[in-house]
Amino acid sequence: MSKPLSQWSADQIAHGRLWVSAWSRAGVAMEQVRRQELRNLDAQRAVALLCGPADYQARPRLARPSSGLIEQQRWFRQAAQHD
Repeated sequence: MSKPLSQWSADQIAHGRLWVSAWSRAGVAMEQVRRQELRNLDAQRAVALLCGPADYQARPRLARPSSGLIEQQRWFRQAAQHD
């Protein structure tokens, strides 16, 4: 467990300041990288990576005829009858 800041030595405080400074600079650099990556982003490739490649030859999947709520209610009714 770390000590409270009031109990840090002068060397520890100096080291802590260096650490904060280094992460501040790193944060700026990382934000620049993030912005550049977003500028260069291929949206279609990103969607394909997330969802899989699109097959424009196949018909879209049909919607389910129900949300499943009726089936769920039937299960609950059956479970209540068994208790």
